[in-house]
Amino acid sequence: MTAELTEQETLAAARTLVDAAQEAVATAITAAAELTDGGKAIDDHQVHAERVAQLATFARAAEELVAYCERQAAARGDAVAEAQALAFAAEVIHKLRADNEAAPELLALGASLDDAALLELMRLGISDAHVTALGANVLEARGAHATVLEDQIASMTRDQFRTFARTEIVPIAQEMHREDHLVPEELIRKMADLGLFGSSIPEEFGGTDMGLLTMVVLTEELSAASLVAGSLITRSEILTRALAQGGTDEQRQAWLPRIATGELIVGICVTEPDIGSDVASVQCKATRGELDSERGWLIDGAKAWATFAGRANILALLARTDPDEPGARGLSLFIVPKDPHLGHSFVQEQAGGGSITGNANPTPGYRGMHSFTLAFDRYFVPEANLVGGEAGLGRGFYLQMGGFAAGRLQTGGRATGVGQASLEKACQYALDRRQFDRPIAEYQLTQHKIGRMSTHVAAGRHLTYAAALEMQEDERAAVLPAMAKLFASDVAVWVSQEAQLIHGGWGYSEEDPVARYVVDALVLPIFEGVKPILELKIIARQLLAE
Repeated sequence: MTAELTEQETLAAARTLVDAAQEAVATAITAAAELTDGGKAIDDHQVHAERVAQLATFARAAEELVAYCERQAAARGDAVAEAQALAFAAEVIHKLRADNEAAPELLALGASLDDAALLELMRLGISDAHVTALGANVLEARGAHATVLEDQIASMTRDQFRTFARTEIVPIAQEMHREDHLVPEELIRKMADLGLFGSSIPEEFGGTDMGLLTMVVLTEELSAASLVAGSLITRSEILTRALAQGGTDEQRQAWLPRIATGELIVGICVTEPDIGSDVASVQCKATRGELDSERGWLIDGAKAWATFAGRANILALLARTDPDEPGARGLSLFIVPKDPHLGHSFVQEQAGGGSITGNANPTPGYRGMHSFTLAFDRYFVPEANLVGGEAGLGRGFYLQMGGFAAGRLQTGGRATGVGQASLEKACQYALDRRQFDRPIAEYQLTQHKIGRMSTHVAAGRHLTYAAALEMQEDERAAVLPAMAKLFASDVAVWVSQEAQLIHGGWGYSEEDPVARYVVDALVLPIFEGVKPILELKIIARQLLAE
């Protein structure tokens, strides 16, 4: 890929850089752990904790990209991926050195990254010649990637859903966004028939139980066509995880088969108008009550940013069941049945006087699902709908957070899909658009931009795949899914904006999909855990406590 190094030398250089980055990050974590008393004082050092979380995430992404190339080298090799690995690993070393220059007393790296041979490799990896040559190769492929999936089922699934996305979703995605239309029922039914809503549900409950890597891959392919389509299965994923971890046998039998078939579409109700990241402070309350002599719970309060809550048949709702128990221990999780409503506002009334009132929040992107602000007024929920039954009282926060970890993993897949779509669109436009008698793809700066864009998309993809495999082995894994969500989401924002700039004025037109990619990507660092919370409360806290 480069004039200076063979493919084998390129990969060896990338490995040298990654090993140095990992060692430097370990040193930085040790110093930060001492500074924050094992993470207990993170809030006194938030800026540095964020810095360490980001550096650790970048280094891990580089590690996973290099590790993929090493596995492939024994088979057929992947010259483009190896060039990406070298470029990205070099960027990570460069970032570490820059951060250490800014805060040497905090990172405590000393001169560990000043080795002359290491610096030579870093400069080669980030050199204009290397990145531009990489970009030319990516442009020649029109941005398409040739990632080999070692899991045969995941590979077959990717091919199947790439075809499905391009034939069934791409033709309607732009109109759905521009007109703010709800996802068509026909598309929901087709996705249900393919088993998408049961991708993580065991076969005994009617699911397809594809495994997390396969679920991430299919989410990536759907999201490349439309972020909305790729997000349809996330809500069901969050609830099914909660039921699997803490539901009763009766609840799993009652709900999971109907979710798997798409008969029941799920909405998630956690956030409140005044409660966002501080989930443990939820104030929406559930009190014991009756309706027509049936025992249950009465829900009162407000919820915000409840995506797809209008169309949903059931809501997974976190409510305070013990007003005297502060924080997370007073919260429980409920399954709230409702009728589907297809508009931007609705009122659901019960015979006993209870109601849900919903109004969709206008958004610049992520249209087609509609995110609602909901008001619950003595809305009755049967006793059997408390997840976990009486044993689930006070466990709602923990069940919900377990589901959110899987949601973050899916968001890594969604973000990778948006980033990949942006990269491909930028390549196609650059090859077709002529300025000053040449396709703009022939200009050095275009090639350099495409080269860098491709390295970050690839790094995010392999970090997300690694997170899926880790979580498949240990469903309690939280840090790597959080890293995948954090990194891939930032990549999607940056790459989509770079793609828009390559399009020039046409990139600002809503007639072009790249404008949709830009506004859709903006939501990715926010939902399923806003970026600073992931950095401080999940990634940094766990790294510094180890």
